[in-house]
Parts: sequence; structure tokens; C-alpha cells
Amino acid sequence: MADEKVLVVDDEVGMVTLLRNYLSREGYEIHTAPSGESALQFLEEHDFDVVLTDLRMGGMDGLALVRAIQATRPDTQVVLMTAFGGIDIAVEAIKAGAYHFVAKPVKLPEVGALVRKALTERELRRENRELRQAVEVRYSFGQLLGKSAVMQRLFRLLERLAAASSTVLIQGESGTGKELVARALHYQSARRRHPFVPVNCAALPEGLLESELFGHAKGAFTGAQIARRGLFLEASRGTLFLDEIGDMPLGMQAKLLRVLEQRQIRPVGSDREVDVDVRMLAATNRDLAGAVQQGTFREDLYYRLRVMPVQVPPLREHREDIPLLAETFLQRYVTDNKLAPRRFTRAALRTLEQYDWPGNVRQLSHVIESAVTLSNGEWLDAEDLGLEELPRLAPRAASPAPGCDPHAPTLLPEEHFNLDAMTRHLLVAALEKTRGHKGQAADLLGVHPRTLTRMMRRYTIPAD
Repeated sequence: MADEKVLVVDDEVGMVTLLRNYLSREGYEIHTAPSGESALQFLEEHDFDVVLTDLRMGGMDGLALVRAIQATRPDTQVVLMTAFGGIDIAVEAIKAGAYHFVAKPVKLPEVGALVRKALTERELRRENRELRQAVEVRYSFGQLLGKSAVMQRLFRLLERLAAASSTVLIQGESGTGKELVARALHYQSARRRHPFVPVNCAALPEGLLESELFGHAKGAFTGAQIARRGLFLEASRGTLFLDEIGDMPLGMQAKLLRVLEQRQIRPVGSDREVDVDVRMLAATNRDLAGAVQQGTFREDLYYRLRVMPVQVPPLREHREDIPLLAETFLQRYVTDNKLAPRRFTRAALRTLEQYDWPGNVRQLSHVIESAVTLSNGEWLDAEDLGLEELPRLAPRAASPAPGCDPHAPTLLPEEHFNLDAMTRHLLVAALEKTRGHKGQAADLLGVHPRTLTRMMRRYTIPAD
């Protein structure tokens, strides 16, 4: 602790002496300044872990000092001392970057506790910054993260593809990060200074999709009062990303094939061709080879898109990346929401690693965001993740085991199956059977009591 330096700023000599003596006994290296101006001069030549400053001082006040420190030394933690009447200004100082405030007359143990917490947060920020830097250098490609062998192989492939100009077909399950792959390819390529334009082929009907992609001439159809450039021209010299390409109508597939082969488009209602210079990236979670066999996807377009195939692995195939991803999401949401530090318990990390993640990385991100938002304490435990409440994907049908009747009835209805309705029914049944005793109902359902409480709120089940 001897290396941890605290600067006390106050124009009251008695208060400075009191704080210096107390904090010195606590083991800190203490320096003092009688004003905000002298404190800033001192900070130009010395580095401090924590600044403990009065709010009301002659000349520069504590709020102005907070702002100045935040602008020049954002890693330095500032604790503000204020009389009761200055609480509103103290809250404003926290918004400006102060760590916390303490009311006067100060209680020395409270000051000591705040200084210790401020030092802990400073250290956490430093560790998080170093972690992000290490991730950026070793375990990332664009916004993709992963230190597993399978992800490192993917990064090496993407590095090679980013330097090329070939069409790339990105395949993988929903939530694996296919658009992140496309963005990484664009922003690591020579086209990165030009637009990256994504379009969801499944979100638009065929007629509108053609106009969106190729543009249209004035008067091409009812309501076309002005000519409009399409997304191919919007992406000029950049990258056009066609997401959900497997859902593109057959008629549009033929027109897209022509563009890929001739590098020209014809706006709707126009009689002339327009040259285009874009790199085409496409993505799908469908089995395009199977769609070709079924006649719902053109074979010639499939092979034209599949010049450079990329398969993005599901999260269950690189579980060793889950702690890295979870920690990255955790720190992102803590920072975005300006919350106090959060950490995972070992039980929480073990739960994350053991879960199946049918929604892949996107689902993991949403689970962490929800846990950060709803939790109050520093530590996130397994129960805070809410994974017991989430449905898992049913396994694919397999051959019946010996001795099992393949025609035996199932517990699930053939039609109109609603998971939310069945879940609510089970909750109510368990509570009725235990006469409203939440602990016993939770045991009956095999969930934690806190999980049961959250589920009751979610399904609007009254506590009585």
C-alpha cells in the first residue's frame, strides 16, 4: 500500500491535518494542496491514484477540479467532500467523472473505505484496459473474439480473404456472428475507407428488394416520383453484404447472378446498364446445398457465391472461448451503463461453460446484458444468469433405442404448443401444490428461489 498515493485538497488547515494523519496511518503516501489551482500544478508533475478534494474552496472549486482531472488524468479517482447543502453539486460531479462523495463533517472510517474502493476500481479499470489490449493483439479479428484453435484458424483464413477481392459466402447458425465476419473482412480490406452496406434479403419482398438493390428510374412504378440510387451504387468501391441470401426469391437470384458475372446493374424502369464496383459478401444460416437439391436456390448462383466459403462455428464447438467472451461482454455493459465493477463467481463461469447456447454468441451477449442490468452486487452468481428459465433446443430425432416404442405418445401436444403458456402453467401448479410456499415450489421445479421469483414477475403471477 505504500506505493498508493493520495492527494488531499482543502483550504482548511485543520481538515488537511486530520485527513493526512489518518490516511498516513492507513499506509498511504499523502500529499496536500491548499487549492484546486495548486492541485492541478502538482498533478502536472506527479501521478496520484486518488484525489480527495473539498467542494467549496476559494478560486477553483471541487467540481471544476473534477472536470480538469477527468480531462487530463482520467485514470485518477476523485472523491469529493461536501457539506449537506452541496449534495446536488456532488451528484453533478459524479456525472462529470468523480468516483464518489462523502458528506461533511467527515467520518474517517467512511473516508478510508471510499479511498480503498476507489483504488480497487482504478485497478480494475487498469486490468480491463490491459485485457482489452491483449485481446485486440492476440485474440481478435475486427470485433470477433476467440483464443481457441478453431477461432484462430478462422482468423487466419479471414486475414487471407480480407486481402482478396473475391466473393465470400459466410455460413453458420443464427447468432454466430456472420455479420461481424463480413464487417471484419471489409474493415481489414483495401476497401475499408468506402461504405459497408448490409441488406437483409429476407426482410423485403421481391419487387421492393430489386428496387432497393438496383435503384429505379423516375416513374418506374406508382409512387416513384424521383429516381433513386440502389444499394449497389451506395456501396460503390466498398462492400455490399447480402444477409439471409438463402431467402432471396428465385427471380432475384437470376438477376443477382447476372450482376456477379457482368458487374453491371439495370435500375428498375431504366433501359441502360450501369457499371458497379463493389465486393460482394453473402451470408446464410440455411443449407444452400440442400436448397439447390430442393430447387429453391439456383445451382449456378450457389457456386458463383461459394468462390470463398467461410464456416462460422457454433459456440458449443469452442466452449473454451466462453470465459473470454463473457468477460468482454460484462465489461462492455458495465462501462456503457456506468455501473460499479462486476465480476463472475466460479459457479457462474462454470454454468456459462456448461450451457448449450442454442442462440450462440448473440444469446450469450443478451444473457450477460440482462444479468448486469438486473443485478445489484459486485459478484454475478449462477442464479443471476437466469439460464434455468431459458428453453434449450430439443435434440434432433434419432433412431429409437432398443425396447422403446417409436409410436408411443409424447407429453407435448401435436399443435398449438406455446412454451410460455406451459411454463406459466407449471409455475402456478407448483405454487398451488405447495400452498404458495416459494422455497418448496422452487425445489419442486428444480430451480433457485430467486429464479422462481423472477419467473413469477415475468409471467405476472401474483405473490399470493
